[in-house]
Amino acid sequence: MVAGFDRYYQVVRCFRDEDLRADRQPEFTQLDIETSFMTEDQIMNVMEEMIRQLFAKVINVELDAKFPRMSHAEAISRYGIDRPDLRIPLELVDIGEDMKAVDFKVFSAPANDPKGRVVAMRVPNAGDLSRKDIDELTKYVSIYGAKGLAYIKVNDIDAGIDGLQSPIVKFAPAEVWASVMAKTGAQTGDLIFFGADKAHIVNEAMGALRVKLGHDLKLLQGEWKPVWVVDFPMFDWDEKAGRYNAIHHPFTAPSCSVEDLVANPASALSRAYDLVLNGTEVGGGSIRINRTAMQQTVFEILGIGEEEAREKFGFLLDALKYGAPPHGGLAFGLDRLVMLMTHSTSIRDVIAFPKTQSAACPLVSAPAVVTDEQLKELGIRLIKPAGKAKE
Repeated sequence: MVAGFDRYYQVVRCFRDEDLRADRQPEFTQLDIETSFMTEDQIMNVMEEMIRQLFAKVINVELDAKFPRMSHAEAISRYGIDRPDLRIPLELVDIGEDMKAVDFKVFSAPANDPKGRVVAMRVPNAGDLSRKDIDELTKYVSIYGAKGLAYIKVNDIDAGIDGLQSPIVKFAPAEVWASVMAKTGAQTGDLIFFGADKAHIVNEAMGALRVKLGHDLKLLQGEWKPVWVVDFPMFDWDEKAGRYNAIHHPFTAPSCSVEDLVANPASALSRAYDLVLNGTEVGGGSIRINRTAMQQTVFEILGIGEEEAREKFGFLLDALKYGAPPHGGLAFGLDRLVMLMTHSTSIRDVIAFPKTQSAACPLVSAPAVVTDEQLKELGIRLIKPAGKAKE
């Protein structure tokens, strides 16, 4: 963009150190666009129309005339995840205020913790789930760090607290449960699940439970539900490392000034956007930083000092000084799109020569052992880890 190219497009083979889930591969194909003098709204509108035409011409599916947009904060609040499957009509409802004064420490402790969260999720007509079913779901959410899975069966909504069945009912007064039932819209025959812990654990566990129940109970509504997720945070805080990390990448433009970014990096929002389809991210992008001062500020917040920034990104900082136009882009994962459009359950079903679950390639038996001669030719020396000291 600094050189004067106002836009470019590429179909490129990518290699990435991915964790091997059903929708990921270490080798994949990306459709990428980068363009100058377009806002995020304009980029999203163009790409949205492309996806609409793609679905119409290839699989004869007419998508919505206008894709909905949802902030990252709203997605996390309602669904516990930043790539919500909107076909599933289940939502998380915050009940922290109701639980702050109850005797049940499992709920009151996170309700009074600034980093905690307490939510309820109503599952319509699921009151006939057996104890065995609930035990299996409890085991499932433990994968995401949840210490348990509280629930209430709504046997008779008109009977108040007497119509509720659960070991936890006795730990809070009737008016608290009345408020929870009202907030969730509970009806007779429903099942209410609860999550209470650190916010990130609640979001991951209850978000995953929502998806599992949606599919297991066949609650999906509609075949295709695209949504743009926008207004991502610029950074998240790494407790262990004691520093900020970039949510997308360190070249994403914030939606605030340099001064506001320095004053409160934790609350800064980015000009990033993801296209999510049926709970799968199929494309993502952002408006890029095009001013040296802003780029240096982002580096500093990320703990990248001036010397390191100069060593690693000096070419970029120098280029920005000459005047980069406002620019942004978006990239689609072609294989993910094909996976969804063909109703495949794994990206390996639609990709040529896919890697196995351990990232091995059965075709050429890669990765393979290399010889000492090959290492020597490349100037690489392997140092074996030291063994335990002999007693």
